[in-house]
Amino acid sequence: MTDLQTLIDWVAAGFTAMAFDLVIALVILVVGWLISSWVGNVVRRLATRSVRIDPTIVPIAYTVTIWAIRVVVLVAVLARLGVQTASIIAVLGAAGLAIALSLQGTLQNIAAGIMLLALRPFRAGDFVSVMGTVDGMVDEVGLFMTRFKQYDGTFIMVPNSNIWGSAILNLSRHQTRRAQASVFIPYGEDVNRAMAELVNMAKQHELSLEDPAPMVMVTEYRDHAMVVTVRAWAEAGNWFDLQNDMNRRAQEVLRDAGVELPPSRPVK
Repeated sequence: MTDLQTLIDWVAAGFTAMAFDLVIALVILVVGWLISSWVGNVVRRLATRSVRIDPTIVPIAYTVTIWAIRVVVLVAVLARLGVQTASIIAVLGAAGLAIALSLQGTLQNIAAGIMLLALRPFRAGDFVSVMGTVDGMVDEVGLFMTRFKQYDGTFIMVPNSNIWGSAILNLSRHQTRRAQASVFIPYGEDVNRAMAELVNMAKQHELSLEDPAPMVMVTEYRDHAMVVTVRAWAEAGNWFDLQNDMNRRAQEVLRDAGVELPPSRPVK
């Protein structure tokens, strides 16, 4: 009877200790999860307020912070439950190697994301053209994919490796951008008068900058006419409006000045 009571006491003590360890492990898990979210939000808030930190890096800094803490929390939980963490780390290392070999494309996206963040060919809010892939505004650069809002308002996510392996045209990097319009001037017309009218049009436009000054030139000779191009600079945010107005008004200005124009045809 004494041996049975001893066994019962031992089992009860074991269950009590196990239950206590489970409660402590659960507390560590919950508290650690909450702390990781809190620290991640603090990092994101501080990074967002800092003028020295690119907004593109903020989402990745947030993600890396919370998961770094959560990995430590999970290891602490397993250690509390009596699991040999050294063995788990070794198994995770082997599993990580196997996963890395099977997910080479994913790792390429991560490496490309790191390069995009390090070299920063664009930032969140920039308008870019990734040749043959996407055109639009950068919304967020992630570890695996980059989010874009296209010019037609649609949303698209592109793998980072596709972006890093393509030519990137950043339309927002510089503060100014050049607009231009081309028209056909028939041979025999007063080309100097036409050029003077076009450059005056550009100079008088409210969105055109004085420096660099607008300019006009003959850029090509065709069979029946010459191509005259007028160029003007604008603030990057005003480029589209200036480009549209110059394309729309160039022929109107010449017609109003009495310059005879040939039938409309595309200027390549």
